[in-house]
Amino acid sequence: NLKKAIEDLEITVLSVHPQNTARRHSVHAIDRKNIRKIYRAIRNCDVLISGGGSLLQDVTSGRSIIYYLGIMMIGIFLKKKVFIYSQGIGPINRRLNRLMVRWVLNRVDCITVRDEKSKKELEDLGVCVPPIHVTADPVITLPKGDLSVGRQILEAEGLCEDFDKPLIGFALRGWQKNEKFRQAICKAADSLIHQYDANIVFIPFHYGEDMHILEEIEKEMENKAIFIKNRYDVQTLLGIVGNLDLLIGVRLHSLIFAAIMNTPMIAVSYDPKIDSFMKSLGLEILCSIDDLEVDGLLKAVEQKWDCYKQEKEVLNDRVQALQERVHMNELLLIRLLVQGEDAHEK
Repeated sequence: NLKKAIEDLEITVLSVHPQNTARRHSVHAIDRKNIRKIYRAIRNCDVLISGGGSLLQDVTSGRSIIYYLGIMMIGIFLKKKVFIYSQGIGPINRRLNRLMVRWVLNRVDCITVRDEKSKKELEDLGVCVPPIHVTADPVITLPKGDLSVGRQILEAEGLCEDFDKPLIGFALRGWQKNEKFRQAICKAADSLIHQYDANIVFIPFHYGEDMHILEEIEKEMENKAIFIKNRYDVQTLLGIVGNLDLLIGVRLHSLIFAAIMNTPMIAVSYDPKIDSFMKSLGLEILCSIDDLEVDGLLKAVEQKWDCYKQEKEVLNDRVQALQERVHMNELLLIRLLVQGEDAHEK
């Protein structure tokens, strides 16, 4: 999005795999653990962008929030423009972390967040100096995937016939063990095959984490389902999701992909970011991952079929609105760059 909006833009990305990042995205990339290279790159930049997912939270890790704040502090120390880009904020539970976030973010130049809940979290922390704008998750601006490519992959992965049957996808999260949740998914998938004569496909969105739970489900299910075994890129996954009649998703990006492809969805939440995204579409989650019941899920599927066409139209309109909100980021960044040029001339 930034490359489309700004001419002659040079981007340097901090990455776990710099060579791969540079090759895939045509940017400069450096090792995110190499402090000397990071310091040099920030020293030479016009704007430091901190963005991508839920960086400022201390639930999944107590150390990552220190890292991301530390990168911002280097930019502040070097008197660079610092832009917080479409982040999801929180939860931040530890008192010291809350104090540090308030101190650092009150010294950045502009903040955009992906939902209203994140804005409120910052306001509750006492972040009040820079303006806070609510945009959306930039992933929503991905172009639609190719349906024919998605269909080819589904066929290669085992869906060889009966494309006329309803095709229902599951995108689960294998991060934590949850016996009750796994059993509910198995029973629900088996019931959907019986009740709707449906084809069921399980799609790993985080390949390393998700394969284990899918392997367990494959062993426990009574009926045959399709389990995608290979890793695919973003555009291919979009094409796969676009072929579904319905997605039952735990992974945030699976739900975003469904929205992009106008595929009706049922969200099972493990994190407030799921709730916030569904709210941005004017939809509600079914339940939390700990409260999933087979009967409740089957009833939700029945309700989706009853308003299927209407939901596809709603998704199309609301995704367009979110895409327009995302582009506020580029306008704000251009404003920061112009301010920086004016200050330099003075």
